[in-house]
This record gives sequence, C-alpha cells and structure tokens, in this order.
Amino acid sequence: MRHASPRARPPLPPAVSSSLRQRFGARFAQGESVLAQHGRDESMHPTAPPDGVVFVESTQEVVEVAQLCRQHRVPMIAFGSGSSVEGQVLATAGGITISLARMNRILATRAADLDATVEAGVTRLQLNAALKGSGLFFPIDPGADASLGGMAATRASGTNAVRYGTMRDNVLGLTAVLADGRILRCGGRARKSSAGYDLTRLLIGSEGTLAIITELTLRLQPLPEAMSAAVCAFGSVAGAVDTVIETIQTGIPVARVELLDRLTLAAVNRYSGTALKELPTLFFEFHGSPESVREQAEAVQAIAGDHGGADFAWATHAEERTRLWQARHHAYFACLQLRPGHRAFPTDVCVPISRLAECIGETSADIARVSIPVALFGHVGDGNFHLVVLVDPANGHDLQEADWINERVVERALAMAGTCSGEHGIGIGKTRFMLREHGEEAVAAMRAIKDALDPDHLLNPGKMLPPA
Repeated sequence: MRHASPRARPPLPPAVSSSLRQRFGARFAQGESVLAQHGRDESMHPTAPPDGVVFVESTQEVVEVAQLCRQHRVPMIAFGSGSSVEGQVLATAGGITISLARMNRILATRAADLDATVEAGVTRLQLNAALKGSGLFFPIDPGADASLGGMAATRASGTNAVRYGTMRDNVLGLTAVLADGRILRCGGRARKSSAGYDLTRLLIGSEGTLAIITELTLRLQPLPEAMSAAVCAFGSVAGAVDTVIETIQTGIPVARVELLDRLTLAAVNRYSGTALKELPTLFFEFHGSPESVREQAEAVQAIAGDHGGADFAWATHAEERTRLWQARHHAYFACLQLRPGHRAFPTDVCVPISRLAECIGETSADIARVSIPVALFGHVGDGNFHLVVLVDPANGHDLQEADWINERVVERALAMAGTCSGEHGIGIGKTRFMLREHGEEAVAAMRAIKDALDPDHLLNPGKMLPPA
C-alpha cells in the first residue's frame, strides 16, 4: 500500500538537541505543530514528523548541523516548501529536518550572461519578481511556488518543459553540503564543459539523499517579444493527443501544451470560476515574435481541426493568459474538491511521444473500470501526464483501486520505454519501481554512489532506492 512504512526511530540524543538549541536558539524548534508541518507534503502518505527542525540561514550553518548529526548518527532531511508529492520530505526514520526557507537571498543576477545565483530557499515566483524589468525570466514552472533548491533536488519541470527543458537543463552549477559537512561546489557559469564527472546533474534529482543543495546558478531566458495562449476542446481524448503528437512531430516550437480531460475541466470550472467547455481540452501557449507566434498558432489550429478540435478560444492579453494558466495550475487543488474530505493519490508517468496516445487510451480504459474518481491531465507536449486518484485513506477498497491503477499505468509506461515518473520523483512512493525501470546493475551503481557520499545513510534515509 502507499503508506510510509513504520521504522525504528531511536530517540534524538540529548546532546544533539541541547547543542542545536544553544547554537540556534529559537531557530531550533521541537513544537508539535512545527514538527507536523515538516513531516508531511502534498502526498497522501501519513505524517512522519522529525525530532526537530533547524531553520538555517547560510551554507555554513548547514555545515554545522551536518557535522553534529554525523557525529551522533542522526538522520538529516532537507526541506524547502513541502510541495513534493511522493513523500520526499517525510522523516520516516526521525532525525533533524533542515529547513532552507530562510536561505532566500538572490545573490547575483547577470543579464549579460543570462544567469543568476540564488540560495536554495528562493522560490520561482520570488526570482521572477526580482527579474521584472530585466527582460529575462526563469522558465521552469511546476505550478506550485516551490523552492528552487527543492525543484533541483526533485528534477522538477512543469508546463514550460516542452520548450525550455527541465531543472536538469537549467542549473549550471550548485553548492551543496555532504553528509560529513564538507562543502561541494560543482558546475559553474560556463554554458558547456567536458571537464570531469558531471556532479551537478548527479545531484539534480537526488532528492537530498546525496547532499543538501544550498546555492544554485541558474540559466535565464529572454522574455519573448510576443505571447499568445489558446484553449481548444475536442470530442475525445484521442483527438487531443493526436493533435499534440502531430504538432511536436511537425516541429512547431510550442512553449506549452497541456491536456485536461473532461473530469478535470469540470473541476477547474467549479474551482476557478471559468466557463470552459467540459470536454477533453488542450491549453496552448506560443512564444516568439508577433509574426512567428501567429504562424505557430495558425498551424496548430489547422492540425487541431483535422483531429476534431473546435472553437479555439484566444487569450492574447497578459491578464487573460494569467487567468487561463492559473486555472491550469490550480487543477490539482480543483480535483481535490471533487470529493471533499478525501485525499489525492497523485501519480505521473512519461513515455515517448509516439506512444502517448496508446498509453493515455489504455489508461482511460482502466479509469473506467474503477469506482473512485480519477482525473487525468498533464504536460503532454513532452509525453508526461498525471493521474489524481481521489481516495478515502480509511477505505481499504479505495486504496486497493488506487494501488491497482497506479501499478497499471507505471507498468504500461515502462513497457513503452517510458519512466515511472516524469517529474514527481521517487520519494517513498515509487521506490518499488526502481528495479523494474533500471535493472539490478544500475540500481547497484546508484547504491554504490550513495555509500560513497553518505556511508552512514543519514541523508534523507528510506527515499529513492529500494531496500537492498
């Protein structure tokens, strides 16, 4: 089942709590509400609070906490904004949560080089607000106002990935603290390098299991001269997906293309006050010069028409585009209202674009077989889609159906040369799929890296890798 497994939790050594209280004062918290807040995320896993939370304000303070925890063999969990969905920040083995929320300084922006250096607690909206007026923006947009350190740790992507890539493509370098307190600086500001192992990309997506990211140097993008957005409804999910496939295969450089199924559209209309047709719908956005944006949009509209798309609704003004994308970003929370008082069991997969229609079609057939509501939406421009399965955590039948559909969609994606997670990550929710996706030798290599960098397994234990 999709629950955090109970683990032996040795008590926090008094020497650790007294040392942290003496060093950090009120920035070391052990109150019940603070512990509970830092022992949960957006998943349906039960709360697993740490034994204490330290609110650090510098890389050097992370070093001090790491050295103390290493000395006493106490687990450490890095915490950003808590918006992960696979249990990445749950303290399933107890220990100390290191909150990076106060490390929220933008250290440098360099417009001439299109890059910026930030502390890990800076959020994506904070960075883009600071860039206002510079003609630049940071494009990775997972929906939630996540911390950039957390986005790097989970290899986040989002609605703009089809045009601008994921965090993997947009982090040039970083600073991180290893389990023993050593500071690791990797990457840099050069746009390419062939010097040595790529430690930057090793840490991106490692979910805090190899090091604690404290600073990042990020690639920025010029704001496009023109933007246009549109929504288009279809008579079937198949028609919408075929439109996406043809658009991508034709080489049209769409900035965003999102699919929402009928159930998701109904939830979005009720939650955001929109009046969109409650049919399978694509959300598009086009970036470029005014002429190229017009050409892109006209080409996509023609493709959509060939696949049953109708009534393109345009949003060319900034306020209209913002309202449209806010409605899309709120889809997850809108779906929660379909079954008030219940919890979301989210999952995502990603497949090669040529297999997307088949994967979504077979998944839709599975959705029709279960009794619980399941919403389907996602970043179909890069073959990634999500299911939000709504369950009563106390209802065994709900959980059984949720596990069944999760297993089915993952197995299907893996059979199609896809992945068990396009952007949610592994956490504790998908560790069981790692061997199936990567095989024994690759997982053994991952374990060897973990053993080399964190021999005592103190960094975010129980996450990412299945038990040996």
